[in-house]
Amino acid sequence: MKKLLVWLLTLSLTFCFFSPSFAAKKPGIVKIGVFLPMTGAVAASGQTEWAGIKIANKIKPTVLGKKVKLVLVDTKSDETEAANVVSKLIKKDRVCAMIGGITSDNTMAGAEVADKARIPIVSPTSSNLMVTQDRKYIFRVGFIDPFQGKVAAKYAYSTTGARKAAIMIDIAKDYCIGLANSFAKSFIKMGGKIVATGYCQTGDQDFTAQLSAIMAAKPDVLYLPNYYAEVALTCKQAAELGLNVPIFAADGAHVSELIKIGEKAVEGVILTSHFAREAATTVLAKKYIEIYEKETGKEASALDALGADAYFVLLDAIERAKSTRGSKIRTALANTKAFQGVSGTINISRNGNTIKSAVLVHVKDGKFQYLKTVNP
Repeated sequence: MKKLLVWLLTLSLTFCFFSPSFAAKKPGIVKIGVFLPMTGAVAASGQTEWAGIKIANKIKPTVLGKKVKLVLVDTKSDETEAANVVSKLIKKDRVCAMIGGITSDNTMAGAEVADKARIPIVSPTSSNLMVTQDRKYIFRVGFIDPFQGKVAAKYAYSTTGARKAAIMIDIAKDYCIGLANSFAKSFIKMGGKIVATGYCQTGDQDFTAQLSAIMAAKPDVLYLPNYYAEVALTCKQAAELGLNVPIFAADGAHVSELIKIGEKAVEGVILTSHFAREAATTVLAKKYIEIYEKETGKEASALDALGADAYFVLLDAIERAKSTRGSKIRTALANTKAFQGVSGTINISRNGNTIKSAVLVHVKDGKFQYLKTVNP
């Protein structure tokens, strides 16, 4: 009886081993987490980047022969929530890498968690220098604030002839503070002077007191290194008060909501950014623009392009690493050279920062239009 049972068990295992249904393994998946502000103060930016990431996934749906599964979580534009959802992506969803966030403060909150867990993050748009500082597993595909602030200051000084500048800073955001400092340092170094500085916080609606003080200082130019809602409202109130000087903003305002909220008041605003549709030259950019605009019915823009680039760069690193292990992906990301992305050529240094060109755009006839490209 005992011999019979052993024989039956052996036969059963042999059948299972050679059975087509047993031998044919289900194709695996590669989980990539995405943490973005889908609600809250900068929800429009998060939704735009997510649209770009989804199109990138449509263009390249597999890596290492496996299907890529995107796991999206909402940071609600909040730092604490960003840290919580990153922890969830790592511990519960078991992602091998992540894309996010948009704002530098949200990314830094998530970065602390990810760095300890040795799970790489590629941020599409976080530009504050501190995002990657002392972090081994945090990367970005956009340029850093010192470069962006310098580009804005140089254009204001050299092209518009400004010698006196005023700045309005959202002190609730590290991104805005970093940009303001970079602009001021560069502008002063060239021979300019900062004649007035106003302060606000995310969600503020009334800027008349700050703008009145700025007008009294008689600046030649106003720099607004803030996100789209605050920039749009500031421009509206500046127009109402009669402030008639060139206004500069940064990549955080380069979304369609700036024009929707600001309307005619943002006409002429000059922005430093990462991508201009008219300046796109790579093969991937042309393919992405065609598919994105066909799928969404919208023109490709900076934020969706950078969301796509974060995805493409991450998959390129996974392929070069030939692994989904965090440490190996991290090494591959740090060796990204001359990647021909949607927003241009991307080179990532070992400290996680990207060296790339900036573009200048302005609002003309109710649309963002390309001005020029500035190389690093």
